[in-house]
Amino acid sequence: MDKTLLIMAAGMGSRYGGNKQIDGMGPHNEVLMLYSIYDAIKAGFTKVVFIIKHDFEDRFRQLVGDVVKDKIKVDYAFQELSDLPEGCTIPKERTKPLGTVQAVLAAKDLIHEPFAVLNADDYYGPDAFVTMSGHLEKLQAQKHACMVGYYLKNTISEHGHVTRGVCGVDANGHLTSVTETYKIQPFPDGTIRDTEKDPNGVILDPESLVSMNFFGFTPWLFERAQERLVKFLKSLSPTELKAEYVLPVLVDQLMHEEGLKVDVLSTNAVWFGVTYHEDKPYVQAELQKMHDEGVYPETLF
Repeated sequence: MDKTLLIMAAGMGSRYGGNKQIDGMGPHNEVLMLYSIYDAIKAGFTKVVFIIKHDFEDRFRQLVGDVVKDKIKVDYAFQELSDLPEGCTIPKERTKPLGTVQAVLAAKDLIHEPFAVLNADDYYGPDAFVTMSGHLEKLQAQKHACMVGYYLKNTISEHGHVTRGVCGVDANGHLTSVTETYKIQPFPDGTIRDTEKDPNGVILDPESLVSMNFFGFTPWLFERAQERLVKFLKSLSPTELKAEYVLPVLVDQLMHEEGLKVDVLSTNAVWFGVTYHEDKPYVQAELQKMHDEGVYPETLF
């Protein structure tokens, strides 16, 4: 069956200090998302859709799209602040993106089959794609989705705070809640804490599962996401310049209000990513190690 990989690559990378989506990370300066595409092709995905911005389209095509177009069907969607649902407005002073829900909606006219969505600046691991690909074939009902979960302790940065969707999971492996948590960081005593509202931090369970935006959906999601984005935009004050509507929040709402069932997928995959520029040397070393061990060939494409 056809399966699409939807890669969100339009973020600003403000904490990184540059456009990390197209910054070279591999031994031959490969950008990180090329590893996701390589793993997805091996796992049976048949199309990739990139969500980007117009202002770096040419560079993106050169570094990513043109590199893989002979191996997998490629399409592009564009996330722009001005692309708003009918009847919605935002302050003209706003420059911050509206979030990952708007990003996914940019591709609504390009996807008519089960699809997986993920971040361009995260490494998810080959096993995660195999697991996701197999499970997409089981999403028979419209209100059925899945998510690859990762342990919180393996997703933090030593160089500053990160945002994670902290998950609740029941005994049957179904997602029960996703709490978007914005300032998670390690403390000197070895604990991991949420410091958004308390500088001393609220201690989090390092073994708790978190969302890294690796979700599997049916196209049913698009209509619901559009409706919810409209509600979100109309709820904002006229002076709000930063609030975002993100996938974990949407998923949590759809679970509790519309009966969406989300299977949490177990995997042996290892995650790493680049939130801060200081994360880059670690990512480079890990990728080099996997090339050396034969996980990846000398050149990906």
